[in-house]
Amino acid sequence: MNRLSREASVRRMLEGAPPPVPPGLHADAARRGARMLRRRTLARRAMWLLLLAATVAFVVWAVTARPWVEPPSETTPPLTGW
Repeated sequence: MNRLSREASVRRMLEGAPPPVPPGLHADAARRGARMLRRRTLARRAMWLLLLAATVAFVVWAVTARPWVEPPSETTPPLTGW
């Protein structure tokens, strides 16, 4: 098919009457959309909860491990008996 014949066939389709819509299509689409919205909301809440749990775990680890404190030097023996 060349370009002109494709354009002509598309024009014929657009000029004709639109195909009939099934009667329950709107209800099905609304139901599926509501279900997708609930799933998306649940996923978003789960991700926020996971982020909160990771933040709490990091804070607890940082408080107990104290990575900002320099570890004591173990290369030089302690000076005793002076």
